[in-house]
Amino acid sequence: MNCAECQLLFCYQGIKDGFPGCPMEDRRFFDESLELLLKEENHRFFLTSSGIEAKGYGRWPRALEIMRFCKDMEYEKIGIAFCVGLRKEAAIFNRILKEHGFLTASAICKGGAISKEEVGMSDEEKVRPGKNEMICNPIAQALRLNHERTDFNVAIGLCVGHDSLFYKYSEAPVTTLVTKDRRLGHNPVAGLYLADSGYIKDAFSEAMGE
Repeated sequence: MNCAECQLLFCYQGIKDGFPGCPMEDRRFFDESLELLLKEENHRFFLTSSGIEAKGYGRWPRALEIMRFCKDMEYEKIGIAFCVGLRKEAAIFNRILKEHGFLTASAICKGGAISKEEVGMSDEEKVRPGKNEMICNPIAQALRLNHERTDFNVAIGLCVGHDSLFYKYSEAPVTTLVTKDRRLGHNPVAGLYLADSGYIKDAFSEAMGE
């Protein structure tokens, strides 16, 4: 069973028995997850995030949810890993954090000024062939924020895949404030809403080589 294809949503209704083919037929995953959720290292984190969901449901923007979560978790130093293309947004979030009493550390994606040639990329693989382009360096961003001993990190506009490497190497927990989507004004869900219409449908087919 693929949960994204389910129309019954027994789990949402609190019906644990499921139905033939439903993952809930095998309780092992859910029993194990409950044990992990109740572990000391996860329990408070989970309850706090669930509390934020209830307190700000439909009222608080995500930036505020993040800040209130950090406050309730008693985090003091917040890291920001951001794309150079969203430096304005990162600066605004950094300012708001500081205005509300948090310490901050931030790391830009181009830190280190390492050229794309140094990692084996050809000129044709650049965004602008013929230009001197620096790589995005998400691992360096994570290592820098680890060095700063941040309590919690926030990703702003990191590229697809680069964000994954940042999450992998960050020692602090990470959440995402902004998901980059230059084509749709950093609103990637619009691509799903428009997937069956117009240029978006054609773009999906073209990009996937179909």
